[in-house]
Formats: sequence, C-alpha cells, structure tokens
Amino acid sequence: MADKFAIITGASTGIGFELATLAAKDGYDILVVANEALIQAAAADFKQFGTEVTAVEADLSTIEGVDALLAATNGRKVDVLCANAGQGLGHGFLDQALADWRNVVDTNITGTLYLVQKVMPAMVARNDGKVLVTGSVAGYIPGAFQAVYNGTKAFIDSFTEALRNEIKEADGVTLTTLMPGPVDTEFFDRADMNDTSVGTDPNKRDAADVAKDGWDALMSGKPSVFSGLMTKVQGVLANVIPGSVLAEQHRKMAEPGSAKS
Repeated sequence: MADKFAIITGASTGIGFELATLAAKDGYDILVVANEALIQAAAADFKQFGTEVTAVEADLSTIEGVDALLAATNGRKVDVLCANAGQGLGHGFLDQALADWRNVVDTNITGTLYLVQKVMPAMVARNDGKVLVTGSVAGYIPGAFQAVYNGTKAFIDSFTEALRNEIKEADGVTLTTLMPGPVDTEFFDRADMNDTSVGTDPNKRDAADVAKDGWDALMSGKPSVFSGLMTKVQGVLANVIPGSVLAEQHRKMAEPGSAKS
C-alpha cells in the first residue's frame, strides 16, 4: 500500500483515464469509478504501475452512487480527488427528454458537489489535500444546441471559484479547476453529436495532453488552468464578446447536421 491515495471519477476513458494513469505513475494508490463496466478493464491497465487499484462501477448522478464510491475508500484518508465525471447532451433543449437533461445536471452538478462536500472537510480539518474539478471553457459560452451542458459547466466554473475563496484560510488545501475546450474522447458520441461540426473536428485536443495540464496544475496548487493556447484565448475573448454573438458561434459548431461534408 502506498502512503498516498487518490480518487478519480469518470476514469474509464478520456480525461479521467489519463488522470488515473498519471496518478498511478506518480505512486498513488487509486480508487477509480465510472458508470460502465469498462472501468474494470481500465483498472487492469492502471495496475501495471505497481500501485493498489480499486475500481467501482457506480452512477455518480445519484446520491447512492456517490455513497457507493465513498464506501469503497474504507475510511482511508483521501490525499487527491479528481472530480472529473461529466455528461454531455446535444440537440435543442426543447427536443430533449427530461430524463436526459436531468442526468446531465445531476452528473455534472449534483453528484460533483456532493462528492466534494463529503471529501473536502477532512482535508480542510487537517489542512492538507488537493482537489481537481473538471469544468470547461464551455462554461464561458452560451451553448446553443448544448445549452444544458454549457450551463452546468458555467455553474462548476463559478462554484469552484467561490469555494476557493471560502477555504482560503486552509492554505494547505488547494482546489484547481481544469477548463478544456473540445477534447478527442467519447464525449461527442455519448452526447449524440457525431453529426456536428465540433463533434467531427479533427483538431480536438488529445485527452492525455489535457489531463497532463490538469495534473500539473493540481500538483502545483494552481487555482485554474485552461488546457491549450486556443482554449485560453477563447476564455479571455468570452469575457468581452456579447453573449448573443457567442451563442451564434456555438450554434455553428453544435447544431445537428453542421458537420462539414
């Protein structure tokens, strides 16, 4: 057993898988979770680095799913939490089923906040611990045809900024917000966005590069990081461009059928 322990959510694929890989490489015992059986295969990959790996299949859009993850810690001190699990959803909001958009809200907001609220008090009490929450530059942009997802990321980007201020006296505890742009993962397939311009864009960032940006920022105690130069530029410009213009630009990326032929 290693002397340090990390939890990584959404670790079966994409950014979460790469974060778990980096944690295992750095000698952390890891507890990884996802809402699919593929998490067991991912765990087998992580074990090659010689640390202890525990995998949990749980739905983090539910309180019960988060509780199952917490139970799997067996009371062990959590040194690092990577709250990365997230769900996307394309198409126009008025065409979306309640169960679908509710799942996005409950995964990206409710489950994330509940997990953070359960893990961080012990960190603050001992004045030691690191948390990474995956937000998004999408939180800066009114997301036409991805309205609920972008709205949840706006919440996360704002929430983590506020929470950082609330815990500022616990200077041994850091909270880092990772804000990527489009990343080459299964996200767009799962969000039913394979016929969109952004979904088919061949220039999306590599998940390993995004995870490395996040992990380095986490280890350095940085408050936030935009992953990639273009993403940083996009985040800066979003503060000066009118929301109506940003929404129209997003529509061109995310509207069904916008994929370039």
